[in-house]
Amino acid sequence: MSLPYAEVIGDPITQSKSPIIHRHWLQALGLQGDYRHAHVTAEGLEAFLATRRDDADWRGCNVTMPHKQAIMPLLDALDPLAEQVGAVNTVVRGEDGRLTGYNTDVDGVAEPLSALLSRQDAHAYIIGAGGAARAAIFGVSRGGAATTSIFNRTAHKADELAVLARAPSGKGHPLADLIPTESNSHIIVNATSMGMGGQNPVPVDLSRFAADTIVFEMVYAPLETPLLAQARAQGLRTIDGLAMLIGQGAVAFEKFFGAPPPRDNGDAALRALLTA
Repeated sequence: MSLPYAEVIGDPITQSKSPIIHRHWLQALGLQGDYRHAHVTAEGLEAFLATRRDDADWRGCNVTMPHKQAIMPLLDALDPLAEQVGAVNTVVRGEDGRLTGYNTDVDGVAEPLSALLSRQDAHAYIIGAGGAARAAIFGVSRGGAATTSIFNRTAHKADELAVLARAPSGKGHPLADLIPTESNSHIIVNATSMGMGGQNPVPVDLSRFAADTIVFEMVYAPLETPLLAQARAQGLRTIDGLAMLIGQGAVAFEKFFGAPPPRDNGDAALRALLTA
């Protein structure tokens, strides 16, 4: 008997923890189904979607690098938020085979941030200029940030995102210029691959930031990145990469399998699986 299934696609993809997350939830709910990963190259993306479109058991897929923007013109419809963000990380197949793109990364940023943020004047510093940074712009706004600035190693690449974020300056900034303002509470979001295994750490000095600063790390492998280690050493508040991964996955899971996943005790059981 065939089973409904979803998957995560990207290049590379074997490092993804999404199958662990979704299989855990399927088992916990006693639902029949599966969640897999599929290695899909840029050249193979269109053919992959054409094949899956005709598979009635396929519920959809999560989308990771480097496809979050490239996949958009290949879909039949875009959720308004995904269209605003300019990036898709979740594709859902309708019963008629139509493919709709969503961005659940926004929820993955907003959920843990809103739980920590208490002040109304918070200024978000987003590091990066890709699809993850685009989602972070909308996520920090939903999570409670009042204003946002974009920082990137190459400043001109951040200019487009600065307009999207309605940044006060209207321009992006070089990463070396990331310093705290005097009056605001601060949120720092790493929306790059810096700090990932084998990558250089985020070159930011956190020693000048106040104790109410929130450092949000999107990288989850390793879970304790140099940026998070520096933040904790300074006594700053932190959000690790699993918070976003689990949060965005929960929204996608319900779209794929029609039921909200169980999320008891701060996802303690799931986190234990992911860090074993």
